[in-house]
Amino acid sequence: MITLSAFADEAAADLATQMDVLESVRVRAIDVRNIDGKNVSTFTDEQAAAYRRQMDDRGFRTACIGSPIGKIRLDEPMGPHMEALARCIEIAHIMGTPYIRIFSFFAPQGGDFTGARREVFDRLSMMLHAAKAGGVILLHENEYDVYGRATAECLDILKTFGCEQFKGIFDPANFVLGDVKPYDDAWTQGLAELTFWFHIKDAVKGEKHCCPAGQGQGQFDKLLPDLKRRRWSGTMTIEPHMAAAGTYGGYSGADLFRVAVTTLQKLLDENELDWQ
Repeated sequence: MITLSAFADEAAADLATQMDVLESVRVRAIDVRNIDGKNVSTFTDEQAAAYRRQMDDRGFRTACIGSPIGKIRLDEPMGPHMEALARCIEIAHIMGTPYIRIFSFFAPQGGDFTGARREVFDRLSMMLHAAKAGGVILLHENEYDVYGRATAECLDILKTFGCEQFKGIFDPANFVLGDVKPYDDAWTQGLAELTFWFHIKDAVKGEKHCCPAGQGQGQFDKLLPDLKRRRWSGTMTIEPHMAAAGTYGGYSGADLFRVAVTTLQKLLDENELDWQ
């Protein structure tokens, strides 16, 4: 069974409207990233608890904390970032999820990743230690402009750190934007066995915005049949980026957001993949 979630801040800023839009397309889980213009990593305890109550009252749940952790340069200090991770761990507990999305760092100033592996892995090791101590699970997302942007780097990260507290997210569009064919050059090269979660958006290299699943170069026509063959079960988080895409988030608006969700649901149905 596939569970659908969404970065609902792509539909609206306030939580009530986010839930209205999701309810209209039969999605009941949210990857919490931004509410009322505030990033989840900056919520107070009181704000997090209030948002949790709003979601509980309407039958929604937090699937994952959509944190920005790992989106700093490798030559920036790690201490404040570890404090931000500690805050995300606290918020995850308040909001009722064990999952926190992370990344594997931008290149140092100048943009050169040469020799970066040791520093990346030292930092990820610190993050995993904090996750184990805090009782949460880190979900590493491939991103086209961080260290874990290419298949070999993602495989290296997931094989080194993969455990109950560290798992992998597969984002087809981010591979496209990094000149990687998602199915041919990533999924079939070992990431299929290491993927715990999906972020769903599609893209055409060179286009300004992303597009619904199956309408770009994300190879959904190959990925979804293979999920059926593998009897894959897990969460797919819809992250359309259809009107705007930035370093720390994106925007689609309610109408385009609904298009992205219903397009994915249709593809899942066509491939006989059960979803909820």
